[in-house]
Amino acid sequence: MPLVSIIIPCLNEEKNIRQVLDALAGQTFPSSDMEVILADGGSIDRTLEHIHAWQQLHDTPVVRVLENQKGIIPAALNVCLKNATGTYIIRMDAHSEPAADYIERCVSALKAGMADNVGGRWDIQPGADSWVARGIASAASSPLGAGDAKYRYASEAGYVDTVPYGAYPRQLLLDINGYDESLPVNEDYELNVRIRKRGGKIWFDPAIRCIYFARPTLRALIKQYWRYGYWKFRMLQRHPSSLRPRQIIPPLFAAGMLLLLLLGIFIPFAAKSLLLISILYILALIIASIRAAAQYNDLSLIIGMPLAIATIHFSWGFGFLYSLVESIFKRK
Repeated sequence: MPLVSIIIPCLNEEKNIRQVLDALAGQTFPSSDMEVILADGGSIDRTLEHIHAWQQLHDTPVVRVLENQKGIIPAALNVCLKNATGTYIIRMDAHSEPAADYIERCVSALKAGMADNVGGRWDIQPGADSWVARGIASAASSPLGAGDAKYRYASEAGYVDTVPYGAYPRQLLLDINGYDESLPVNEDYELNVRIRKRGGKIWFDPAIRCIYFARPTLRALIKQYWRYGYWKFRMLQRHPSSLRPRQIIPPLFAAGMLLLLLLGIFIPFAAKSLLLISILYILALIIASIRAAAQYNDLSLIIGMPLAIATIHFSWGFGFLYSLVESIFKRK
């Protein structure tokens, strides 16, 4: 019986699936004590072909492929969880690449009783070789773009509200009935809310590292953060006490700017306020991007990073507000 089960949802990941499997096979943790369970949501590209080809070349870790009939991430994770046999569960994504000691460090922390969920820091990389993709990656790893989500930039270990790609005792996940399938997004955070509500702790260790490939285009980024904002409101309806400043500031900012824009048509003071706030906002984005450009020696970040941060803020904000308004009208 394996000690660790790595569970991975996947859908049309032909470009990435081999790299995550290679990273898992190259772990310092014994591959004979691991199993990898993938739940495929109906890929129409060569994802399954790549997985089967990889299996032919590797005896360990054992890789199993299951069907995710519902096609959403939490359902995929639950399918994997129900079929897992390991003492510990580590959630991973197909567009990620864990460091060689990722599993070893997670298991060591769990065995030491550090927490009920252990995770580390994302090393966010561009999803494509373009100035836009580099701007998105820098935005997603900056405090201005990520808020107080420590797993994106922090360098000190400690207890937090959430971590990505967490490691859990399998029995804990079974006891709390796994992932909430009514939330196609925010499933990790919602799971961690339930863990914390029952007195559990979540440990962040920046020495536990994993490469995460950010969205490659602004269009993909808009879709991603709109969905984050939309489903964050739905999650907060169930767990209002879990609200954090980084989650409410974007919708408040978006709502305020929209209100000033509408009032500015009739009230000069509102128009002037909108102009002043916009200038200050743009200056803050430019200052952050200049610092990043100097740090990474990439002048393209001066343009790409402000565009990406603004996209994150307004997509999240308006997605959240749309969900709020939709919820109000559905009650009537």
